[in-house]
Amino acid sequence: MSEDRTVERKNIRAAMNRLLSGTPLRSDGALTVVSLADEAEVKRHVLTHRHTDLKDEFYARVRAQGQVPDSERKLRQELAETKERLAEILEENNQLKAEVKVFVRIINVLETENDQLKVDNSRTDTVIPISGPR
Repeated sequence: MSEDRTVERKNIRAAMNRLLSGTPLRSDGALTVVSLADEAEVKRHVLTHRHTDLKDEFYARVRAQGQVPDSERKLRQELAETKERLAEILEENNQLKAEVKVFVRIINVLETENDQLKVDNSRTDTVIPISGPR
């Protein structure tokens, strides 16, 4: 292993320890790969492509501490909000379906009455004028 990679790994491990102990120097302190890269002063792709073992170790240590990474916490919150909104939309959808059924019944009754009126009016052969007051 080259000396540059050895120095990178040393910096990443030191950054990992600072983040996990809650004493970040160069990042926001979030338990994410982005913060780990900022803390170690390396580009994110260095962790995700070159030192994947350290990235995996970092997440394993985060889970071992019983802490949930901020990114996962945000995703869980977003999922909960989405599920809540979905439940509201489904309830509204069910209400609208019930209203549509009522409107279908009303339209059927009105069509039947309209057809009946047409039949009744077609039987009248004579128009009787209504005379008003003179």
